[in-house]
Amino acid sequence: MFGFLKKNKEKQPAKLVPEEPQLSETEQEQLKDQIERIKIQVKELEAADPLQDAELAKLYESLGLAYEKLSQVDEAILALEKSLDLKLSIGDGYKKLMSLYNAKRAEAARNGDDEGIEKYMNKMDDMRQIAKKVTVGGK
Repeated sequence: MFGFLKKNKEKQPAKLVPEEPQLSETEQEQLKDQIERIKIQVKELEAADPLQDAELAKLYESLGLAYEKLSQVDEAILALEKSLDLKLSIGDGYKKLMSLYNAKRAEAARNGDDEGIEKYMNKMDDMRQIAKKVTVGGK
C-alpha cells in the first residue's frame, strides 16, 4: 500500500558536497598577498595595543577565511580558532570553522580514525557551546 516493504530497484549513490570552483593563479596570488597584508596588520596591532581583541579577532577571521580559500585547512583552523579565542562570535569564521571540523571528522571516519572522530566531535560540541553563549549572552 505505502511501499514500505518494496525493495528499491536501484540504490542512489550518496551525494557528495560539491567542491568549490578552483581558483585561478591570479586569484591565488591575490589571496596570498591578502594573507601577508593581514599578518602585517596583526603584528602591528599586537605591538601597538595588544588589548584590541575585537579588531584582532576580525583580522584572524579574515586570515582563516583566506587560508581556507587556498585549501590550507590546518592554517585556516588555527587562525579561526585564534579569532574565537579573542572574541566569541557566530559569523562567517564560526560557520567556516564548524564546516572544517565536520570535514575533518568525516575524513577521520573514512580513515577509521576513532581518535580523530572523537577529537573533531568534541570540537564541534565546543562550537555549539559558543553559539549558545553568544545567542544567550548577547556577546
